[in-house]
Amino acid sequence: MFRSNDATEFTRRGMIRTIGLGLSLAALPSFMNPEMNHISKNALDHGEKILPVEEAELIEMQKFIEDCLLANKEANPQEAVKEVLKKGISNPDLMLKAIGPPTEAGLKIFLRSKELTIFAASWTPQMNLIPHNHLMWAYIGIYTGREDNILWEKRKNGLEASDVRCLFAGDVATLNTNAIHSVTNPLPRFTGGLHIYGGDFFATERSQWDPETLTEEPSNGEVIKDIFRKANEQMRRVKQID
Repeated sequence: MFRSNDATEFTRRGMIRTIGLGLSLAALPSFMNPEMNHISKNALDHGEKILPVEEAELIEMQKFIEDCLLANKEANPQEAVKEVLKKGISNPDLMLKAIGPPTEAGLKIFLRSKELTIFAASWTPQMNLIPHNHLMWAYIGIYTGREDNILWEKRKNGLEASDVRCLFAGDVATLNTNAIHSVTNPLPRFTGGLHIYGGDFFATERSQWDPETLTEEPSNGEVIKDIFRKANEQMRRVKQID
């Protein structure tokens, strides 16, 4: 059995609960909560052991995470992790089954450590996410729906759009350490993407930009929380009308 420096619990409920050792739930950004990302304090009790499961889809996700951890130890970890993601996302239906179909805007965290963060991000129909950075290399693999990315660059006069990338199921995007992007789900259904970051995504002081003025400000968990909340409320209103 592969062992890592992350406490991981594979449950029979079709989800994976993870949290890095030495971190508490309070260390997570304020827009995340146990219900949204399926993190449990029980995960801490299991130390570094990855528990076996019977469900085939969870076994596949367990193998995927193990492969990412091993790839991240290679001489060129970025390319090695990218190849693992490309292989995993090459069958979007299988990845969708392993992760589970998205039902609301939110994050499902699979792995968090100082070296690597892996989570699935779900966007509600026609949801938008403001420009933001990561300050670490990142890969995004879409397993259902479509994600449109606007890439931004800092100029003397402020932020300026520089490129557009449309990602469909099976596509993988590369974001370098200095990348700034905003995200849109243009479809009338959910989009789900598997995100991998070369560091502890949630412990990094990052920036976000006002979507109208493009003014830079510190990344604010309450602002992001409100975006997720409004997206889910809008989705529920639309369902009621239909």
